[in-house]
Amino acid sequence: MKRDLLEILACPVCKGDLTLTFDLEEGDEVVQGALGCGACDETYPIKDSLPNLLPPSLRE
Repeated sequence: MKRDLLEILACPVCKGDLTLTFDLEEGDEVVQGALGCGACDETYPIKDSLPNLLPPSLRE
């Protein structure tokens, strides 16, 4: 996921702002990490540079 994408993303559950934490980064791309919402306390994983923004009930 490109870091610039964070500017336009919002939490799909409550539309709150997301914060980025990363475990692995290559250049300006986050390969592994998570997006967290401070408003509703949900976390969305980033795996293989792709953020999974499905609501928690639809991830499985």
